[in-house]
Amino acid sequence: MLKKNLFAILAVISISLLLSGLLSGCKMDKIPPKVIGTSPPNGATNVDPSLTEISVTFNEPMKDKSWSWCYEEKKHFPETIGEAYYSDNNTRCALPVKLEPFTEYIIWINLDKFNNFRDKSGNPVKPYKFTFMTSENASKN
Repeated sequence: MLKKNLFAILAVISISLLLSGLLSGCKMDKIPPKVIGTSPPNGATNVDPSLTEISVTFNEPMKDKSWSWCYEEKKHFPETIGEAYYSDNNTRCALPVKLEPFTEYIIWINLDKFNNFRDKSGNPVKPYKFTFMTSENASKN
């Protein structure tokens, strides 16, 4: 009986120590990621309409295969010609597109209930408005 009680007490102490060590060593990331850049640059004018990819860069690695490229009006969102993908250690997400000449594009990185741009801890990016305007003609190389 004494051995059973001693074993139970040691088990409770061991579990308590293990949990306190795990919890103190694991800090939960509650800080949302931030957009630190776009391509083309946010607010750019005279963007070459022959550009075939737009992208957004974050300050930390993001959850793979998870994104929300959003729009308020479809006419201001580019035609997509492929699946979005991450590169650069999951800090840059690119979207293959077909741009039209002399067109204003207004793209949201996350918006309202569409918030799948998330870091590896699951924190969503705050909605970010990304705008640019294409030039009248594609540049000639």
